[in-house]
Amino acid sequence: MTQFVSFIRKEFLHIFRDRRTMLILLGMPIVQILIFGFAITTEVKNVPIAFLDFSKDESTQQIIQKFAANEYFYIAETPHSYEEANQLFKEGKISMAVVFGSHFNENLIHLGHAPIQLIADATDPNTAKTATGYATNIISTYQQELLSQYKIPGQIVPEVRMLYNPQLKGAYNFVPGVMGLILMLICAMMTSFALVREKEMGTMEILLASPMRPLYVILSKAIPYALLSCVNLATILLLSVYVIHVPVVGNLGWLLLLSFIFIVTALALGLLISTVANNQVSAMLISGMLMMIPVMLLSGMIFPIENMPLILQWLSHIIPARWYISGVRKIMIEGLPITMVYKEFLILLGMALFLIFVSLKKFKVRLE
Repeated sequence: MTQFVSFIRKEFLHIFRDRRTMLILLGMPIVQILIFGFAITTEVKNVPIAFLDFSKDESTQQIIQKFAANEYFYIAETPHSYEEANQLFKEGKISMAVVFGSHFNENLIHLGHAPIQLIADATDPNTAKTATGYATNIISTYQQELLSQYKIPGQIVPEVRMLYNPQLKGAYNFVPGVMGLILMLICAMMTSFALVREKEMGTMEILLASPMRPLYVILSKAIPYALLSCVNLATILLLSVYVIHVPVVGNLGWLLLLSFIFIVTALALGLLISTVANNQVSAMLISGMLMMIPVMLLSGMIFPIENMPLILQWLSHIIPARWYISGVRKIMIEGLPITMVYKEFLILLGMALFLIFVSLKKFKVRLE
């Protein structure tokens, strides 16, 4: 029995001395429950909204105050024309606009009805439907207050207009996310596996001893996955357009360039993972923690980033897939020009250069 206890004690010591094992055993559950607990939610909160008020009377101000007091919305901008509101949608500063017609209060009192329009960005149809539902409830509550307190039998029937995706097709939302997920997994995960497999089998030293420079050895491993990713990108786009009927509204050349930059970023991330992992199991665990879960939960692929706590919103800024998915939606779904997507291009390009520099430098140090 004493020997058995000694063996158990020895195993505990082995576990405690291995920091990576301790991180996986104790750290991963904490991170996962926090991310899943806060990121996965069907509620829509902090929707940036704008009010285009052509009336500016007592009724419109009261409705605006009700929106401002609601936890699901915050007033981001106050445009003065439809052109300004449309520009705010293109820049991603608002997700919904409420438009009050002229003489709103006068029409409500004397005619018994008043025009109001709800314009929503429907690139994410679930968020658009939920947000317009919340807005309709707020307007309905105000209408009931008029009837009960002031005995005004006015009727406010909102006219809902969905931008970019009037049919509210779910494919318009998940196609850009699937593109980001597939490219990230193929480029980063497969590249890290290929390099770690060579080190695990002891053949990397043979490759490095060949006349070819180490940089070319690494590139020879990465280029096939880059080409396969380009094939996958073409396949996804063809299926999206001709089978799922999600058109490429914007410039196809800019979409391909953005995708290529993202592929390079993912390849560099795979090289970086290969410098940390000693075997394929470690590479798989690191890839799962660093790519699969963050890409699915923190990139806006499934759940809106605005719904998450502030710390997770900050964390999402370092996820390359977030910027790629955002750029794809702007070019492919919204059809915006390059001037509206330069932020995503610059961030992904900066990430690609940084990861290439760090991964190549660290890889040389590991192999020497």
